[in-house]
Amino acid sequence: MPQSSSPYRPALGVEETGIRRAAVIGAGAMGAGIAAQFANAGLAVDLLDVPGKAGGRNAPAEAGIARQLKSHGFMAEEGAALLRAGNIEDDLHRLAEADWIVEAVVENLEIKRSLYAKIDAVRRPGTIVSSNTSTIPRRELVAAGGDRFAADFVITHFFNPPRVMRLVEIVAGPENSDDLVRRVANATRSLLGKSAVMCRDTPGFIANRIGCYWLAAGVLEAARLGLTVEEADAVNAALGVPRTGVFGLMDLIGIDLVPAIWGSLMQAVPAGDRFRRFDLPGSPLIGSLIAEGRHGRKTGQGFYRKGKEGRREALDLVSGAYRPAAAVASKDLPGGGRDVAALLADEGRLGVYAASLFSEVLAYAAACGPEIAEDVGSIDAAIELGYSWREGPFRMADRIGLQVPAVERLSSEAGPSPLLAAAAQKGFYSQDGALLTGGDGRTASASPSLLAGDAQIIGNAGARLRDLGDGIACFEITSKMNSFAPEVFDILEDTLARAGRDFQGLVLGNDDRRAFSAGADLSSILKLLDGGDELSLEDYLARGQRLFLGMKYLPVPVVAAVHGFTLGGGCEFMLHADASVAHAELNAGLPETKVGLIPGWGGGTQLLLRGLEGADGERPPAVLAAVFDLIRSGAVASSARQAMRLGLLRKGDGITMHREDLLPAAKAKALSLVSGYAPPPKAALPAFEPSACGGLLVPVAEGVAAGRLTETDETIAAVLAFVLTGGKAAESGESLTEEGMMALERQAFLKLVSLPASRARMEHMLKTGKPLRN
Repeated sequence: MPQSSSPYRPALGVEETGIRRAAVIGAGAMGAGIAAQFANAGLAVDLLDVPGKAGGRNAPAEAGIARQLKSHGFMAEEGAALLRAGNIEDDLHRLAEADWIVEAVVENLEIKRSLYAKIDAVRRPGTIVSSNTSTIPRRELVAAGGDRFAADFVITHFFNPPRVMRLVEIVAGPENSDDLVRRVANATRSLLGKSAVMCRDTPGFIANRIGCYWLAAGVLEAARLGLTVEEADAVNAALGVPRTGVFGLMDLIGIDLVPAIWGSLMQAVPAGDRFRRFDLPGSPLIGSLIAEGRHGRKTGQGFYRKGKEGRREALDLVSGAYRPAAAVASKDLPGGGRDVAALLADEGRLGVYAASLFSEVLAYAAACGPEIAEDVGSIDAAIELGYSWREGPFRMADRIGLQVPAVERLSSEAGPSPLLAAAAQKGFYSQDGALLTGGDGRTASASPSLLAGDAQIIGNAGARLRDLGDGIACFEITSKMNSFAPEVFDILEDTLARAGRDFQGLVLGNDDRRAFSAGADLSSILKLLDGGDELSLEDYLARGQRLFLGMKYLPVPVVAAVHGFTLGGGCEFMLHADASVAHAELNAGLPETKVGLIPGWGGGTQLLLRGLEGADGERPPAVLAAVFDLIRSGAVASSARQAMRLGLLRKGDGITMHREDLLPAAKAKALSLVSGYAPPPKAALPAFEPSACGGLLVPVAEGVAAGRLTETDETIAAVLAFVLTGGKAAESGESLTEEGMMALERQAFLKLVSLPASRARMEHMLKTGKPLRN
């Protein structure tokens, strides 16, 4: 039976795509992951695979869904209800309901062509059909089909895992209309939260063409220059690639896949292509590892392995034997692991390797750029998103300069490159945008952020107020991890004073990749304690409470644009807004108990009020227990969907799948609230029974007795329960104002922060990034 409704509302922008139902054929890791991502956007999906031989005919598709639940492919478990399992023999007719059909079956041209004929027989005209292929050219996939099928068919190459990796490479053809390509790109962004990069129909498209070249050169150059695998990986990490480096990534991919992946690319590229110079499949080192079953992580050994007592061992590239791994600290690299130009200029082994590898990748990207992409920005984006480089080769070259001797030498050896020649005059990027790959000096237009440009109203080192236009301003924190340093409060105070005069609506947000706000600065709190300055700490807490509560009752609407880490005080800041728009991959919560504290800026107060307002018939004691459990556990939502389920977001708050759509959506939300806006009425918290506090603590005591919780956990829980039940007001049956309950929060925070056990938790978190269970 088709599903009649979604377990949750679609993400913002989904309805505008015209995609209301999707279908995915192939329930392996990629296919089921793509289907789960459609569901994460709130879309109903059919997931089909071959009929099962055991466990029912839909067993393969059902197993795919189960694997996604286990591997957290769904942003919330409820998303699995949006997937309808089936098989390609009994259920192919369901494709007539789909607006987008994604094929993700085995990389076999004949199998795919046979499937396309069946799809074309049942799909509605105009339905998008795409393949997740990573190796087969589009022209070969559509060669056996008709013109109508080719006109609706593109390649959409996802990276694994589909929920996490942000890149989708799109390959269109001459049969596709501009409108269809725009529809696919827009839906890829709004529905799936991915950055679409347009590729030409060439071997490996963009990311794998350049990425596989980098890996082959990285392995073979390290062996040629006599580096250890640890040294090579440390150099690569300093260049801005993931910490796995070259050899760690090869272990993750699987060394046994080298003949298939690199071999097929070498066969497919033109005869004179530089890719053929780094023959990874032909390497005796790779051949021996494959023959000996040392395939990487899947077999427990490759370039690295776990030795006795779990100690990491590394492969000696000369002898082929394992030895204890010798980590290379970044500070021991030329340039200290931070100065790439100094690393490339160093004449020692590590510098020579870095210069050789970087110049090889840059020269290769410049040489094949005109063949694979329209502009250098597309190539950089594909490498940054698909291989998690901090910067693509062209962006890095602009930052460090092209006057690196090894780059100049290699450029001359490789022959004249119009693209490198054009970049020597003006760089690969300018204010106008990214250089086109044709090498004629023209650029593709840039797409500035909503916060780009000089629109600052006020600001200092910690925060600023920006004009977004249309009467909407943005309060943007700019401190480390956007934490609430005192100077942040200075700008927030001035911002609140300008409400209704300088702006009619306020957005809380930023362009930081990692965090909306990580909350209070623990190191600053410890410094105040060490200096015996408890009065300043109390003033810091009281000021935050006053400003957050003042923001809640401004005469203008406030919308929080939340993303990434929204923790502790950052989450409390969000809770005081009229509404929130969240990026789908939000990590929000109040984890203060993990550092020995409780929320001190109104987090408990606002969570309890929200719970009571949206209780839907639930009794106040049940709401109280839920809020207590959430704060006591320190739970952090791993997605916006989970944050909504936990009550950290309201049911009416919006979710964007793509991070760059967040601030525009928050501005639109603020604009929609301006007309007729009035601040909310002053809230009061009900009186709870005197026994409520003790009732909350019964399960905690049981947890201590069973060894699941510690006595420190019990102490913190008792303080939290006392605050949430209204303190001594509960004894007299009085209700509490927000200010009254926040005063209890402040007093409790100051009590806990002075405890040795709490201090130990704070220091351990600062030192290790992990909670201490004491």
